[in-house]
Amino acid sequence: MHRLTFLTAGESHGRGLLGIVEGLPAGLEITENYIGNQLARRQIGYGRGGRMKIETDHAEIWCGVRHGKTLGSPVGLLIHNKDWENWTKIMSVEPVDDDIKKVTLPRPGHADLAGIHKYGFDDIRNVLERSSARETAMRVALGSVCRKLLSEIGIEIGSRVLQIHDVKDESPVSADLFPDQLNNAADTSPVRCLDKDAEAAMMKIIDKAKANGDSVGGIFEVVATGLPYGLGSPFHWDQKLQARISGLMMSVNAFKGIEVGSGFSVGTKFGSEIHDEIGWDGEKFIRYSNNAGGIEGGMSNAQPIVLKMAMKPIPTLIKPLRSVDIHTKEEKNAHKERTDACAVPAASIIAESMLCFVLADALLEKFGGDSMDQLKAHMNATAKY
Repeated sequence: MHRLTFLTAGESHGRGLLGIVEGLPAGLEITENYIGNQLARRQIGYGRGGRMKIETDHAEIWCGVRHGKTLGSPVGLLIHNKDWENWTKIMSVEPVDDDIKKVTLPRPGHADLAGIHKYGFDDIRNVLERSSARETAMRVALGSVCRKLLSEIGIEIGSRVLQIHDVKDESPVSADLFPDQLNNAADTSPVRCLDKDAEAAMMKIIDKAKANGDSVGGIFEVVATGLPYGLGSPFHWDQKLQARISGLMMSVNAFKGIEVGSGFSVGTKFGSEIHDEIGWDGEKFIRYSNNAGGIEGGMSNAQPIVLKMAMKPIPTLIKPLRSVDIHTKEEKNAHKERTDACAVPAASIIAESMLCFVLADALLEKFGGDSMDQLKAHMNATAKY
């Protein structure tokens, strides 16, 4: 991040989540309802667990906004955890007299074992509370503010699920379908896919995993349109757009792989098959394909940015895997918490928010401006499409 910075704080079962995003221009219209719409999208999806029945996430705007518009100062948000009332002693900030049972059985695939060794803890809860995916609720809330900025410029971001476990949705998406329209279609599906046959099969495999005390992962696609030429840089490693996107995407729990455009399949093609030929329609340059996924030489090339992300199955299982007690070294089954059988639909919404951060940051880096009016004026003067 070069012009924007964001920070989240809070534990999964603590009082709540805090978030700050800094670097936004003044004059951006934003409301709690707008943020709430994106938080609600994150809570949808077939296969979610009991936590979603407790929480109805709402982000309060605590600072940085006056009369519905940003001030140019840091924007601060707060999400209360409704489940906190059940954890007041276990997660108390102050010392308690009660004997609090420690978590001592690390979960394979989670941060538990590495975390206790890193910090010298004797209670895994000191690690698992912050490394929980609950933190992504605040990422979506803060990312929604960036999404609003992008929408003011005409940049849209959407997503859909392509695969859950071994079930694939191979239906094509029309090039004329804007990301907002893609979201409207995907959000009507419990698994956020477009093909009804695939939807039914995905739900069936999620049911099977849940019945077996297991979990499933999957693959989803994220698309952004309306970008001008030149976001990012061809010259510096830390300014290349695909590197910035990859870094933030891969910071999300359970995200294990990313593809830009045609991704790994380019390794099986000839150059003549994969590079996007250039044309002229009388007004602007066009492409006859988009295998590059909207990014060439570290910069946006005015084509849609297309990403694919792979998410591993949730590592907390109803029927836990083998583990070893960190104190007694006795072999036992791993610790259990509330969990999801599948969170791939929600993950696609989180990924949208991560892309919002990067694109808003790159947009402000290129065009500048301390207010939305200045940003729009700079873009009207110099942006190329």
